[in-house]
Amino acid sequence: MVSAKQALRVIGAVVALAALALALSCTGFFVNPTWTAITIQPPNPTVAVGYTQTLTAWGTDTNGQRSQVTHNIVWDLSGASNGGTVATLNASTGVLTGVAPGTVTVTASSEGISGTATATVAEEVASMTISPATQSVTDDGSSYATYTVTSGNTNLSSLVTLTAYQGGTAVTQITCAYDSASNSQHCTPASGLVPTGSSQTYSIVVTYAGYTGTSQVSATLTVNGPA
Repeated sequence: MVSAKQALRVIGAVVALAALALALSCTGFFVNPTWTAITIQPPNPTVAVGYTQTLTAWGTDTNGQRSQVTHNIVWDLSGASNGGTVATLNASTGVLTGVAPGTVTVTASSEGISGTATATVAEEVASMTISPATQSVTDDGSSYATYTVTSGNTNLSSLVTLTAYQGGTAVTQITCAYDSASNSQHCTPASGLVPTGSSQTYSIVVTYAGYTGTSQVSATLTVNGPA
């Protein structure tokens, strides 16, 4: 006949074996999640010269959960558009400091996964000029208007955004993009925007993160239909 003490020993052994089996089972079936993607917030950071902005990294793990990455993260930057030092970035804290106008690529890495964002450093200016103030271009699908945006002696063309408007509505058929060869902006009307023998007038509006003035900066563009 089994004594009470022996019975307790048997029950204890069974419980211990069950706990061990459960631990081994959990180890085999449940794996700590790892990062599958990392994004930087804000996604397009802008900081003025001499100022700082703290960037954060957010990761999506293998379980589909999104959370801020706070451990084992390294920050880096590269790709100064003006060929000089545009910004500095603390490799451990993600603090971005503006040094000179331009753009840089910011990278946040953790556990072999990286995310990038384009950061803009803007020099604060109270006034800007877009030139020429008026011009015309033919709507033939290849001709474009060329603009230069300056503040004093500083050419801001690589840092601004130009948008075409007509009657207060943005016109997506006119695309404006920076041309590094000429250090200017090219605005190109889509072929067929203006019918043959007619013309349309648009406002080319300048947007710049470092602009502190109150007056809108714009130029007038006349688009002539093909002959």
